[in-house]
Amino acid sequence: MPNTDKRVVILTESELKKTFSRLTFEIIERTSNLDNLLLIGIPTRGIHLAEVLKKEMFTKTGVNVKTGIIDPTFYRDDQNRVGTRLIEATDIPTSIEKKDIVLIDDVIYTGRTIRAAIDALLSWGRPKRVMLLVMIDRGHRELPIQPDFCGRKVPTSKKETIHLCLEQVDGEEGIFLNR
Repeated sequence: MPNTDKRVVILTESELKKTFSRLTFEIIERTSNLDNLLLIGIPTRGIHLAEVLKKEMFTKTGVNVKTGIIDPTFYRDDQNRVGTRLIEATDIPTSIEKKDIVLIDDVIYTGRTIRAAIDALLSWGRPKRVMLLVMIDRGHRELPIQPDFCGRKVPTSKKETIHLCLEQVDGEEGIFLNR
């Protein structure tokens, strides 16, 4: 759980729920066949976000969209800088061939995690298209990668961090900036 001493609220619990709803509608509008959609979460919070969006999508459409996990750790070009963490097992429940995929992460920063996730994903096949959903875009991109769906843009300094908290994981909900 993030340090709360210098924590600024970016999205409250109710604002976060509204953002989930909006993003779900945006995905629905841009996807012609929801049965062909696959939500793929990037560890750690992207996995939980994929599940939240799956539930939202079912509530709004009655379609039970498949979800999966892609761990890009071994595809990173900056492991010596960011270090490694416990590897999450990649779990893709169906072929990705000709699927519409929404790759999901909590925060986009340099773009390197997303690039690695796309490389990892493409080792599983060739999707129809890959779209990117992030809750927060904090800028500072090192690669030309932009989200298709974004909860909020929050310019930050390189020293600041952003944390997405979800009830089932953290015991609270919201998005917080730590200075």
